[in-house]
Amino acid sequence: MTNHNKLCVGIDVSKHKLDVARSNHASVQTFDSTSAGLKQLLAFLKKHNPVLVCLEATGGYERALVDLLQQHHFEVAVVNPRQIRDFARASNQLAKTDAIDARIIAQFARLMQPRVTPPLSKNRRKLLDLAARCRQVTRMLVQEKNRLGTTLDKDIRKMIKQAIRLYEKQLQTLRDKQHQLIEDDEQAQAKARIIASVPGLGPATVAVLIAQLPELGTLNRQQIARLVGVAPTNRDSGTLRGKRTTGGGRAEIRTALFMPTVVAKQYNPTIKAFYDRLVAAGKPKMVALIASLRKLLTILNVMIREGKAWNQTTQLT
Repeated sequence: MTNHNKLCVGIDVSKHKLDVARSNHASVQTFDSTSAGLKQLLAFLKKHNPVLVCLEATGGYERALVDLLQQHHFEVAVVNPRQIRDFARASNQLAKTDAIDARIIAQFARLMQPRVTPPLSKNRRKLLDLAARCRQVTRMLVQEKNRLGTTLDKDIRKMIKQAIRLYEKQLQTLRDKQHQLIEDDEQAQAKARIIASVPGLGPATVAVLIAQLPELGTLNRQQIARLVGVAPTNRDSGTLRGKRTTGGGRAEIRTALFMPTVVAKQYNPTIKAFYDRLVAAGKPKMVALIASLRKLLTILNVMIREGKAWNQTTQLT
């Protein structure tokens, strides 16, 4: 089914208001981000009955709205803001206001037909929240350890050490909660066993993949690579002819798989052989490493799809 000639709605989400545009109309409606405003928004959407409601991932503000729209059976697509910015530039829309952003999002939805975002289960929502907090605590832990290395004052060093102990304890608590949530969910538990069977993938990586990549096992290798942002893109323009780049997608997944790939290229025979072959062929080491990450991801995708644990005879896809 194509949405090109059907109504799509774009919503620019901010803390206090929602700017709403229709793909077939120039006007933009504004609703307050309050209970009353959300009721008005629902009435507006039910009146116009869009085939798709599209909004950007804003780092949290959009989540309650997405839940509400899905509860009322609207098809919702949450897209990377970078995609919207690139679409705006390609459309020669350089000005930026909330109303313009809403119209751009609506046109993006109509023309690009982004993938519908599936509703989150209670367990997956909790896992996402725990994963986000793990990232925050890990960053703060690294910052405090760096400060400890450059601080001479004894009293301040004592306070920094207290903070480090606090963050380490909190990080362990978060990981225990992630493990328990996975154990309590049969489907997640089955996926976790398969992912954990890969040498070098520990509990933290397993939790991130389950929470933030539910599509694993449901897409083909090109689709899963694009989704994560490790699919090579041609750059055959000017002096960049022959260059290939990666980017976009889910940075958290790339981060979670980066260090396991570094380990795998040394100790995992399958990934090591692939990495060594690329380097021997003259590929830069970082290019070979990202290609190895992509290969690890596509192998995981096949493993989940087929319900098979890792073994050393796994064929590269």
